[in-house]
Amino acid sequence: MSSFHIRPRFKETLHLTVAEYCEQLKQALDTTEEFSGMVSENYANIKIPLAERHFWSPQLTLSIDDEKERVTIRGLYEPKPSVWAAFFMGYAAIGVLILFVGVYGLSQILLDKTAPILWAIPVLAGLALVLYLVAQAGQKIGAEQMFRIHHFYEGIFKDKVAIH
Repeated sequence: MSSFHIRPRFKETLHLTVAEYCEQLKQALDTTEEFSGMVSENYANIKIPLAERHFWSPQLTLSIDDEKERVTIRGLYEPKPSVWAAFFMGYAAIGVLILFVGVYGLSQILLDKTAPILWAIPVLAGLALVLYLVAQAGQKIGAEQMFRIHHFYEGIFKDKVAIH
């Protein structure tokens, strides 16, 4: 699995009905204490148990699409939604600041004034890079748990699933 994937994902098609798929997933979650989760008709979530969970713990979110006599599953490994939202808001704030700094700095240049504020753009870009590296480090911290979830999922349906 490449470290360049921000949120690793997979897609697979199984020759099961949605009801059969959901039942197998529910049975597997009910018979293990290694994972917790919930399953509904077109959505499922597999998590690390609360006792082992930390800030960087991943979860597997499954979208279940019904097709004729088969089911298509889209899996997404991600942190808790609050962690993902915090990083998204950080990137958005940095982007907005770069936009405002750029507009203000360029307007100063057009008025034939000095624009030292433009030096904030590389600083903000560096901050975005630091945010990305922190996210990658967090993903590495949660990698072992992600592999555990993935092997558990593969074991339920006895099928190798490629992550991309």
